[in-house]
Amino acid sequence: MKKVSKSTLKAKMFEYFRELEERGGELIVTDFGKPVLKITPYSAGTGIDELFKDLRAKARISRQAAIEDTSDEWSQK
Repeated sequence: MKKVSKSTLKAKMFEYFRELEERGGELIVTDFGKPVLKITPYSAGTGIDELFKDLRAKARISRQAAIEDTSDEWSQK
């Protein structure tokens, strides 16, 4: 984990970004010595299908619950 001040980041932003893209990790940006931002490379992560694959076809809802009117639960603005 690397720390850098806002002013240093502003002057060398593209260098820091390239480094994060290539090596990964995270960059902590400080303001007067206090951490204010954490910059990490973007990761697409796990898709919805992958996250819920173990639950697929296991959830059950009664027919009554599926057709029940819930309009009274929602405010009319």
